[in-house]
Amino acid sequence: MIKTVTIDSIDALMPLITEQTYLEGIDRYRSFYLYRGMTDDFQLETSLYRNCKSLAKVLEPSILKNFTKYAAIEDPTVATSVWRQLILGQHYGLPTRLLDWSHSALIALHFACTEPNLDDMEAHDCVIWRLDMREMFDMLPEKYKLEMNNTSSFIFPVDKLMKVAPDLESFDRDMNGQGMVVIEPPSIDPRIVNQYSFFTVVPDGMGNINDYLNESTSNTIKYVIKASIRWDVRDMLDKLNISERMVYPGLDGLTKWLGRHYYVKDSIL
Repeated sequence: MIKTVTIDSIDALMPLITEQTYLEGIDRYRSFYLYRGMTDDFQLETSLYRNCKSLAKVLEPSILKNFTKYAAIEDPTVATSVWRQLILGQHYGLPTRLLDWSHSALIALHFACTEPNLDDMEAHDCVIWRLDMREMFDMLPEKYKLEMNNTSSFIFPVDKLMKVAPDLESFDRDMNGQGMVVIEPPSIDPRIVNQYSFFTVVPDGMGNINDYLNESTSNTIKYVIKASIRWDVRDMLDKLNISERMVYPGLDGLTKWLGRHYYVKDSIL
């Protein structure tokens, strides 16, 4: 079941930002959660589904085929694996079956509290989704779990996922609409590194992702951050050096940050 937690003050953010689990075996704290920040209380949907709707399954092979044909000019390795095609495509805005997540709650807060149109910041609430990687792993078919034996990880690198599912057809058949793999992207540029990025691979046949998480998981949380504190959160993140300047390394991130930093709110005019 999805638990909903409403956050209406900066102090109420602290459990989200600091949650970790003590591991006695290593005498250290670790987090098993992934976070996804969204500017509104939208459904969890892949960009492939939003773009292609009911024809997603039919159009996905053509999208990947044509992307690979042209992307190989920039990255010849893209043709070696459908998983590399999906990751590279998702990174550059291609409609794919991947969902973006971050291991950092602060990065998720950045995406939740940064509107394309800053006039909308106080117009509506925003959302942080929290996913437990252990739950996702426990629902996988046995051969996927065996492949990760002795790794002490719930996250699949591309090479290990390729061994158990060399193509999307076998992946969909294995999952039968009942599991999502967490995959770690290779560090193809600093943006992926700085955003602490991970993806979940959504199988064909899963249907509504919100319904799946509500019916199949116990530790999923939807944090609803009230519109009244979004600017306060945004300013706090800047002080912590979580801004476009860090999230999007380069001049595009710098200009986005400066534009927002010098944005003038209507309330002071």
